[in-house]
Amino acid sequence: RVLRQLRHDPRSIALMVLVPCVMLLLLRYVFDGNPRTFDSIGASLLGIFPLITMFLVTSIATLRERTSGTLERLLAMPLGKGDLIAGYALAFGALAVVQSALATGLALWALGLDVTGSAWLLLLVALLDALLGTALGLFVSAFAASEFQAVQFMPAVIFPQLLLCGLFTPRPSMQPVLEGISDVLPMSYAVDGMNEVLRHPDITGDFVRDAVIVALCALLVLCLGAATLRRRTA
Repeated sequence: RVLRQLRHDPRSIALMVLVPCVMLLLLRYVFDGNPRTFDSIGASLLGIFPLITMFLVTSIATLRERTSGTLERLLAMPLGKGDLIAGYALAFGALAVVQSALATGLALWALGLDVTGSAWLLLLVALLDALLGTALGLFVSAFAASEFQAVQFMPAVIFPQLLLCGLFTPRPSMQPVLEGISDVLPMSYAVDGMNEVLRHPDITGDFVRDAVIVALCALLVLCLGAATLRRRTA
């Protein structure tokens, strides 16, 4: 049902599938004179871009169903909250697979992103990041009353993680309080996981830890989303 609705919304599909690729393409030629800079941050952004776009699209699309009354009708059926959240997650997760595969393929084979590790590991982390963005979008949609409010959650949920994830400066060099905050933010482990693939030819213990933390954070947020799923009318 969700996929059928998205099929008739080409703007959302373009945002999810094409925007991360366009951003990577733009980034590559911003650093055209210094390809090593693209190599150093391209892998990290390969995980961040899908997270951000999936967060935006999922939060707005889910809120649209809440405000249009679709959610009310679904909750009147003999379905559990977990079933509904799982349905949303599977639908947007399928699109996340396509998005992550296209972005990873573009970065590696068209833009020449140089990574030491396996392309499959890079794809795995990109996919986990996209699923995390989906889970965060489902969760925050419960607290917004309009699509504009859903977009307003982005500075509160995404921007602090973007600043503290280690993209701009290594996390150990941050002020200790900020470093401590970054240690509990899932985007930090998404960037760390990408950097492990960038630097090491084999799977490392740190990579496994980072991937598991991102996956568990996505699962936890999905559970919180199911807990906040409720009817707005008596």
